[in-house]
Amino acid sequence: MNGPGEREDPARSHNFGIELDGVLAGWFMECSGPEVTTEVVEQRVGGDQAVRKVPGRTTVGDITLKWGVHTTAELWEWREAIIRGDLPTPKRSGAIVVFDIRNDAEVARWAFEGAWPSKWTGPALDARSNEIAVQSIVLTVETLRRM
Repeated sequence: MNGPGEREDPARSHNFGIELDGVLAGWFMECSGPEVTTEVVEQRVGGDQAVRKVPGRTTVGDITLKWGVHTTAELWEWREAIIRGDLPTPKRSGAIVVFDIRNDAEVARWAFEGAWPSKWTGPALDARSNEIAVQSIVLTVETLRRM
């Protein structure tokens, strides 16, 4: 942490991991979508002609994770358990954790709760390509906060 007036370089977007239930679930190629939106409710108060704007409902956007196909199938198994309905509580807590350039200090953390995988997308496979086979999963979350 820098002192007052000292420059602080922003975190790099490529150095992040995802925790689930307090355990590092992995390093991903991409994490998109974490957002929190509050509706704007317009009201007229009494005989006042001016419109007042007050906060309404707050919603949290889905989080999409993308990563290369490998032998670990934890997220796939979680998605399968949701489909089968065989978990007493399929929702989990977790965090998006951003690390510094040396990967030895945490720079930022967004904790989420009530997460469950609502969509999985498999890789586009092409025998003529040399690209990484990328899969994605969408986590629907109930809360998101900066820690």
